[in-house]
Amino acid sequence: MRTFLSTLASVVLLFTCASRAFSEEPKTAAERGYQFLTQKVYLPPDFTQEVFDEAWTQWPEPLRSQAEKATPEERRLMAFSRYGLTPRPDDPTKPLQYVVENGVWTMNCFACHGGQVGGQVIPGLPNSRFALQTLTDDTRALKLLTNKPLGRMDLGSLFVPLGNSNGTTNAVMFGVALMNFRDLELNVHKDRLPPKMTHHDMDAPPWWHFKHKEFLYADAFAAKGHRGLMQFMLVPQNGPNKFKEWEDDFRDVFAYIESVQSPKYPHPIDQDLAAQGRVAFNRACADCHGKYGSDVAAADRWPARVVPLAEVKTDPVRFSALDAQQRNTYGGSWFTDFGKLPTIAEPKGYIAQPLDGIWASAPYLHNGSVPTLWHLLHPGERPVVWKRTETEYDQKRVGLEIETFDKLPPALAGWDRRQYFNTLDFGKSRTGHNFPDELTAEEKAAVLEYLKTL
Repeated sequence: MRTFLSTLASVVLLFTCASRAFSEEPKTAAERGYQFLTQKVYLPPDFTQEVFDEAWTQWPEPLRSQAEKATPEERRLMAFSRYGLTPRPDDPTKPLQYVVENGVWTMNCFACHGGQVGGQVIPGLPNSRFALQTLTDDTRALKLLTNKPLGRMDLGSLFVPLGNSNGTTNAVMFGVALMNFRDLELNVHKDRLPPKMTHHDMDAPPWWHFKHKEFLYADAFAAKGHRGLMQFMLVPQNGPNKFKEWEDDFRDVFAYIESVQSPKYPHPIDQDLAAQGRVAFNRACADCHGKYGSDVAAADRWPARVVPLAEVKTDPVRFSALDAQQRNTYGGSWFTDFGKLPTIAEPKGYIAQPLDGIWASAPYLHNGSVPTLWHLLHPGERPVVWKRTETEYDQKRVGLEIETFDKLPPALAGWDRRQYFNTLDFGKSRTGHNFPDELTAEEKAAVLEYLKTL
């Protein structure tokens, strides 16, 4: 805990200068988009500052006793640690993942798309530590004890799981559940029966890939557009007029996400080994993931190839969780301007992602089941159960620093179990993407070094 507190304190100091960059009125669409995400509320509130400040009273021992003896600032940092929150770069007194205004906390898109790697907070990086279910459980318990009203997350999570592993969420089914009660114009129909749902956890993609893409999601079924970014607003309180009112905001949000750049690897790189890795990568990996570098022709860059499920052999749950009718419903709705943007109702598999900034975006595969690039390149060595450390980065294996286990430890409480990734659970398989086995051991080591340069 002491290591985490000192690391987070240094992050706060690092971002003091960054706050000046956003202290003036935003001038570009991208700057406005960032400001909308961090300062404007589009959803009902989740909880008050008072509830967040007192959530420690619901923590398990010995954490609760430690918090009781801590200062308010230390407790805040402990809460950020427990729930996977990070300081906002332009205002480190607030979490990046929530809009905090007038003593009220409301979730924003950075909850899943704002994380940290090696102690560095990066907006647009998948939040591999976000503990949404634990945060909701703790704040709901406090609300019930103090007779405070319950919110949408408190009630919704009783019916739809929020995520069974920290860093992943059941986001796909959130969308299915909410869209079920809308018509194509987004009018609310509360009299409909609940939809069929296949609950499963997903790892969020990095936002710096957004600018490369024409179609979104793991199966690339939905064309990219600013309206599609507004799906998270599908709560009953937001009728069609709200979507129309806020559409211009999300044109700017679209511009912001398009502007996000991949971070550069901050540690030493063996350039000679990386050059060897580039040759091996271009031979064995580029057909799906493209080639990289200023000398690469446009035709050889990321091809946006969808790899059939029978070929990639990764966990099939996400692929089968959406049916053609659900995809078509989205494809005919306001989100696509009633079909003006194309939708693929029956995709063939998973899209091979671009790899710029891949060193930062652990864990890997669409379900977040593989903790490092080394494990991705060595399919037979992927751990069955793993647990990440606080914020440390594994430079040798390039990814999360982890402990590994042959099986899940017994008798874990829910909050504790969510700290482990169990690849034997439904939708969490570590298998598939065996293509690196075409490489020799020496080539794998070289490719691992090359991936740091992207």
